[in-house]
Amino acid sequence: MASAGLVLMADIGGTNARFRVEDEVGEVATRVYACREFPSLVDAARAFLQEVGEKASPPRAAAFAVAAAVVGDEVFLTNHHWSLSMRDIRSALGLERLEVVNDFAALALSLPYLREEDWRPVKEGASALEAPVVAIGPGTGLGVAALVPVRASEERMRWGGFPGEGGHQTVAAFDDRGAAVIQWLRRRFEHVSAERVVSGSGLVNLVEAVAALEGVSGEWGAMTPEMVATAGVSGTCGVCVEALRLFCAFLGGVAGNVALTCGARGGVYLAGGILPRFPDFLERSAFCARFAAKGRLRPYMEEMSIRLITHPLPAFVGLRSLLRNGLSS
Repeated sequence: MASAGLVLMADIGGTNARFRVEDEVGEVATRVYACREFPSLVDAARAFLQEVGEKASPPRAAAFAVAAAVVGDEVFLTNHHWSLSMRDIRSALGLERLEVVNDFAALALSLPYLREEDWRPVKEGASALEAPVVAIGPGTGLGVAALVPVRASEERMRWGGFPGEGGHQTVAAFDDRGAAVIQWLRRRFEHVSAERVVSGSGLVNLVEAVAALEGVSGEWGAMTPEMVATAGVSGTCGVCVEALRLFCAFLGGVAGNVALTCGARGGVYLAGGILPRFPDFLERSAFCARFAAKGRLRPYMEEMSIRLITHPLPAFVGLRSLLRNGLSS
């Protein structure tokens, strides 16, 4: 590592905070906490260090991946009430070095280091060398990032991870059904972003929209994303099946837009906590068809490979790279 001794890493989402300490050899300890259980990120980090016995000799270097736009010293999580000041965190935890990046920037930085057993194919295709790669993933929100080749020398290619806020792009309809769903959601939200339909809360939004459009009464808004996904995959609830079908179709359109914009001939990686719950449903869905449906650019899109990341904690792989190499790996 760039700093001797232990390093602290954290992957902070809207629901869970994942912490890890590592030494030069590898993982020492990892814990996952619910964000709602702590008033602040510093409180959660202190609880982790105390639990794993590193309070007496705390790490001096840290890297945090956060589900937020990282601009300036103070960062506000998009889907949770925590805010964090890098200056205050360094002081409170006694850190000599602190790196804070968007969570999907960390995920993008992990991609060169993932092994074949860390992902499963969704669509076979080419993975062009020295071409951009994109990562997109629904969880509490919708993360988007690109990995772009940057030549360091004639002999070595480096990769730069670049986050974006593509989850907040305006979502587009793909057919009359999709248009009707978006129209229904417009009565609730000022702006119907991709995250409003392709995320955990988006899955619940879709269930409510489908039930309303089909005139099916019930407490649909009380369902959790896990409940919707389970009932959709099992086929025990028709409304949930339709919501999950729409979820996959919308995701295909959004992922296709991101891949087209970035020219992701190096491949597309799907991530987040939701998709690994129903990989077979995803592959049977309209996801790939909607991904490629870009008119005259369909052949261009059909050449791209799409992979679903199955590694349980890829952000830590990216944060380790960040500590060693910076934003380029």
